Amino acid sequence: MIDWKIDSWRKLPIKQVPKYSDMARVNSIEKELSVRPPLVFAEEARRLRKRMSEVAEGKAFLLQGGDCAESFAEHNANNIRDSFRVLLQMAVVLTFGSALPVIKIGRLAGQYSKPRSSSVEVINGVSLPSYRGDMVNDMAFDDKAREPNPERLLQVYDKSASTLNLVRAFASGGMADLTKLHEWNLEFVRGTNEANKYKELAAKITSSLEFMNACGMTPENTAQLRETEFYTSHEALLLNYEQALTRKDTITEEKGWFATSAHMLWVGDRTRSIDEAHIEYMRGIANPIGLKCGPSTDSDDLLRLIEKLNPLNQAGRLTLIARMGSDNVYKKLKPLISAVKKSGLIVGWCCDPMHGNTVKASTGFKTRKMDDIMAEVRGFFEVHNEMDTIPGGVHFEMTGQNVTECVGGVYEVSESNLADRYHTHCDPRLNATQSLELAFLVADLLAENRVGLGKKIAAVS
Repeated sequence: MIDWKIDSWRKLPIKQVPKYSDMARVNSIEKELSVRPPLVFAEEARRLRKRMSEVAEGKAFLLQGGDCAESFAEHNANNIRDSFRVLLQMAVVLTFGSALPVIKIGRLAGQYSKPRSSSVEVINGVSLPSYRGDMVNDMAFDDKAREPNPERLLQVYDKSASTLNLVRAFASGGMADLTKLHEWNLEFVRGTNEANKYKELAAKITSSLEFMNACGMTPENTAQLRETEFYTSHEALLLNYEQALTRKDTITEEKGWFATSAHMLWVGDRTRSIDEAHIEYMRGIANPIGLKCGPSTDSDDLLRLIEKLNPLNQAGRLTLIARMGSDNVYKKLKPLISAVKKSGLIVGWCCDPMHGNTVKASTGFKTRKMDDIMAEVRGFFEVHNEMDTIPGGVHFEMTGQNVTECVGGVYEVSESNLADRYHTHCDPRLNATQSLELAFLVADLLAENRVGLGKKIAAVS
């Protein structure tokens, strides 16, 4: 990357950025962030890149999930704990279904900004700047709240640091104990009309844990049963924040620039223009990165993006996160997979079944239907099976809270009760029960895919 500089993105066109009124204060805050301690370390990002290479090769499965947009109001220990716990519960189910290690990456500790389809929002004839996440402005619909405020960049740093501190404690302090996680899974399958297949899988997990215990492997004497690796990620949207937390690795022999705001960053579907600022920034950092691919993604453009973002064609560097919508997944995804396969370029493939399936309910709420979400996941697996390629992971927007934002699930959420607990600051999220239900369903797909996956791994190796 000899032609790349940490600020070279500033010379290029850029989308989805706020217009601050006090640029002197913005510059001052950027300088302050640039001397604060990194939130993550280069070796952690390097370790995740190794894990992501295993995803690309079919030797591991990716589970990436968390809030659509984190909020300052909901930033507390209980919410962080509950989302972390649900992700671990999902991972237990997916590990059993796939017989593969599950790489766990949270959409947290930095996911405070969101791209918007319009720069303004109009309510009752009043037009104000759109809410772009707590990193930029406030959700309240008034002039002062919607004014982009650079002080929020410092708040995001502080809240991300405290989130990371707690998550690291959870990961190594006992919350990841497999036996406890499975007990919570068992609670999920009790009392539902559609729980038979879940109970069957839960019984198999119980048998496996009992077998390990009989062999003398317990959480008390085996660290792998009580601790876990957990990584963080967010969309790289506000590049001035990302640049301020980008540091050069001067310790190891493998030099390079690393984003230290998260272990993994991704580029959204709205900011992936190849000659613009977001791609320019992302091509220069050494972290594992993601690229969202929506239904408008052109095969030739995608190949050019892959070559620019991963010029050395390294496994684990780039994951393509497909977000097509349940109606488009087969028609739109297959040409992309075909082009990438023919090119010989190395990527991981991940399914985001959330963003292409947002609809407006009859009650006026923005929502997503569980049936559509699962239809896209099934389509993702079907296309990969047909193309003899590897379905590497799933990417969900979810929360550990008992919200009513997405419709459906074994504990039915209907359009009529969306208003009961509709708390999202942006897009609708799966609640804890819906998230776990999806994990069991994806585990079924992984189990069905296991024989074919073994052949693919052998071919890649």
